[in-house]
Amino acid sequence: MTSSIFDRAQTSARFIRDRINSDVDVAVVLGSGLGAFAETLEDKAIVPYEEIPDFARSTVEGHSGRLVVGTLPETSISVAVMQGRFHYYEGYSLDEVTLPIRAFGAMGVKKLALTNAAGGVNHSFKAGDLMLISDHINLMMLSPLRGQHDNRLGERFPDMSEVYSREYRRIAKEVAAEQGVRLTEGIYMSLQGPNYETPAEIRMMRLLGADAVGMSTVPEAIVARQMGMKTLGISLITNAAAGIEDAPINHSEVMEMGHRVSNQFCELLTKIIVRM
Repeated sequence: MTSSIFDRAQTSARFIRDRINSDVDVAVVLGSGLGAFAETLEDKAIVPYEEIPDFARSTVEGHSGRLVVGTLPETSISVAVMQGRFHYYEGYSLDEVTLPIRAFGAMGVKKLALTNAAGGVNHSFKAGDLMLISDHINLMMLSPLRGQHDNRLGERFPDMSEVYSREYRRIAKEVAAEQGVRLTEGIYMSLQGPNYETPAEIRMMRLLGADAVGMSTVPEAIVARQMGMKTLGISLITNAAAGIEDAPINHSEVMEMGHRVSNQFCELLTKIIVRM
């Protein structure tokens, strides 16, 4: 008989706890090209995903596929960092995609930072901008909560009026202002992928109110909300979405932009987490 989602999350959590032998204050999921943040941690314990029971495998360039746990420099704050995530478009179920969030919840983690690389739908955005996610639109047309409900995971019908913490957004804006970093704010729309969107689809998204578009984050945020975790969301705008500029879109461009803003991103995220 297949184990329940709750049991699988508990198994993963126990394994991680045994390997790191410490509590975790904050969990972070890093998007394409943003993996350098994990390298800034001190006293690191590194656990490849293939060693963690029930964890899937990252198959996308820019997603290293390992869990890095350590402390932020000059602090005692313990951070668990997913250096790469799992995507629905890789062929995984949403249960598999969101299992790490369930495992963090089972470990008692209540603070979560989700990051991603996204295309800019808003005409005012430019490549290299960082966008604070104020809300999302789930155009994946799927929910990770679908199916037989287990009360141990949280409410069946969780309130979604504040998926991304107002408090964390305020902190992020304060830190960005202090650092002189351009931090926009907007609505993230998630699609299944892996193909990029057509110009007509981007025009539709703009009419629906989206500012940025990507292929992740939303399922994780929904599960985190169900489990009572406070969530921060940040998108790196790696390119203008289809039809805005007369240029093709490719994944290498996404990776290059991640490397370009790496130092700024790492410093910003570090200081935000210190205040979370």
